[in-house]
Amino acid sequence: MRLMNLTRGAGWQGVKRYTALALPVLLLAACATQEPSSTSTTPSVKLPPAPPKPVALTPSPKQTELKTLIGMQDRLYDVAAPLLVNNAVLCRNNARNLLGFTAKTKYSYTAEFIEAASALGLSDQLQVTGVLTGSGAAKVGLQRGDLLVAIQDKPVPAGADAERQTALMLGPLVNGRNSIKVTIARNGANQILNIPLTRACAFGIELGNTENVVSYADGRRVLISSGMMKFTKSDDELALVIAKEMAHNTLTHPARQRNTATMTGVIDNLIRLRPDTAALNGMAGVKPYPQQLDAAADKLSLYMVARAGYKVDGAAALWQRLATSYPASVLNGYTAIHPGTDYRLSAIQQAVSDIQAKQAADTALLP
Repeated sequence: MRLMNLTRGAGWQGVKRYTALALPVLLLAACATQEPSSTSTTPSVKLPPAPPKPVALTPSPKQTELKTLIGMQDRLYDVAAPLLVNNAVLCRNNARNLLGFTAKTKYSYTAEFIEAASALGLSDQLQVTGVLTGSGAAKVGLQRGDLLVAIQDKPVPAGADAERQTALMLGPLVNGRNSIKVTIARNGANQILNIPLTRACAFGIELGNTENVVSYADGRRVLISSGMMKFTKSDDELALVIAKEMAHNTLTHPARQRNTATMTGVIDNLIRLRPDTAALNGMAGVKPYPQQLDAAADKLSLYMVARAGYKVDGAAALWQRLATSYPASVLNGYTAIHPGTDYRLSAIQQAVSDIQAKQAADTALLP
């Protein structure tokens, strides 16, 4: 279940295509080994040698791979959360009522990862794996590791189809009410939480399995590649990249470019654990954004970033560094899709000045 809306969507293809903001975030449960209990003896009985201490098991390659993917998704969702929660007013028609948490079973992963997911603490029962910072779920104390028992007093499904069935339960509930009653199990005891719904941007946030330094938007999703995550030097820079694609979606730029289907195909490929790299040759059919559309998305994204509490003063430096490191001649690179023109950089610097002036005057951060 996606971090943002608990409806079907997509994640890594180590991760089945369900909607957790992506968001798939896994609570890593250590495998505990109990010490042997002491045995009652009398002085006349010779005690056997003490058993050797248990040796910690080395994680399997699949466990290590899954933990690495989950760690990157954790960071992506953590950075995206304030952008989604604090910008409902700017996301316009793309704002929705969201529960604000992720839940997964071991079956949320493809067959090759089910055993690894079990070793990392997941089971047949939906377990909370991420809580959106600032959401109603966070405010009432929902925690990673909580097991979902019931929703509005109806038992939560378990097993291989639990995510889909639970999403169908939740779908009709998020409209026309302010909160949802959720029964959880924590430390062996049930608790009831009335989770307030959170108005937030309803974009799915996806992690792309490619070292290409790229990001994409298809109107309803944002994809940030692992290469782009490694390129960004801070959460502020990553927030700028995420917000830029959120702004493209909000301003309906993929549709205006008649590029929605192409972007959707690119994202669907890159969320696979092992994407078709041949499909990444050239521009993969993606059209570069005209500088006017790009500059409009830059301006809106900077306001989104500032409203989420991130810094905007490094925006121009980030895009200049990207354009220098991956010029437009690098096909399928960021600058090939978002040309780093002087026009854009000038618009960015003007927007940053306007935002900083509003912050100094303590006025509303609205473009």
